[in-house]
Amino acid sequence: MLQVLHNPRCGKSRNCLAFLTEANQDFEIISYLLNPLSEAEIKELLQKLDLNPLELVRQKETIWIEYYKNKSLTDSEIIKALNEHPILMERPIVIKNNKAIIGRDLEKLQKFI
Repeated sequence: MLQVLHNPRCGKSRNCLAFLTEANQDFEIISYLLNPLSEAEIKELLQKLDLNPLELVRQKETIWIEYYKNKSLTDSEIIKALNEHPILMERPIVIKNNKAIIGRDLEKLQKFI
């Protein structure tokens, strides 16, 4: 079964769920804003996405701009920021077994599922 890290206030995230529903895919919604991922879970997710921590950050978010932008941060510090401020994480993220994709592009998502 697919897992979707979902933000209900995000249009791209809602579109992803609608797409998966229309494609008759079973999926579990993970409300990562209410239940933030641990630092270990973020590291595991990064491996599944094949991304470095900065690539997972929404760098236009106010929190990022105010507290982190233009600072020299280690990967561990970025992961800690994602844990403390889950709103900084790109979304939606669709997880399938040991792989994951940021599901903003529905064409790429279709190939992934």
